[in-house]
Amino acid sequence: MVALCNKTYAELVNRTASPDPEGPLLPVPGLDYGPLDGLLGYALRRAQNALYLDFYRATAAWDISPQRYAALVLIARNPGLRQGLMAQAMGLHRSGALRLTDWLTAQGWAERRDTPADARAWGLHLTPAGKRLLARLEAAVAAHDQALLAALGEQGAALKAGLERLAWVATAQSTTAPHHNKPRRQRP
Repeated sequence: MVALCNKTYAELVNRTASPDPEGPLLPVPGLDYGPLDGLLGYALRRAQNALYLDFYRATAAWDISPQRYAALVLIARNPGLRQGLMAQAMGLHRSGALRLTDWLTAQGWAERRDTPADARAWGLHLTPAGKRLLARLEAAVAAHDQALLAALGEQGAALKAGLERLAWVATAQSTTAPHHNKPRRQRP
């Protein structure tokens, strides 16, 4: 169990008063996890769950998930971004990108505009309200990320670099290894 500020993660999480969408994925005492505890992927899943919940707390005032935040950032940095390219950049299916785009436009934070070069296409742009929101979110998310890195100390930068490398290695293995089964789409 990792200790942060002389407390375990479990001690830092308030389970009873949490408005979070799901609870922390912590080891349950007395439960036999078998090979799960030894798997890199399961450790990453626990960490991802904890990071998602912490991100959610940092951005709860705006009802923004990491996915919604990423979409806002990509649209802001790439005005006119095509929805299909956003889906590719975020690892989403096209239908997921459509739902995400619909949600962002319903909030008034993004809009679809016709593309001047192709009358059949449109691109995504942030609205003025979306730009104002993103400025506040970027500050909150930067503070959230800095707090995590500070808690990790010297290991923070190495961990981030290792995770980036892991993503590349896993992607390379999944594209070069023979597949006996088609990859399954995870259901929420």
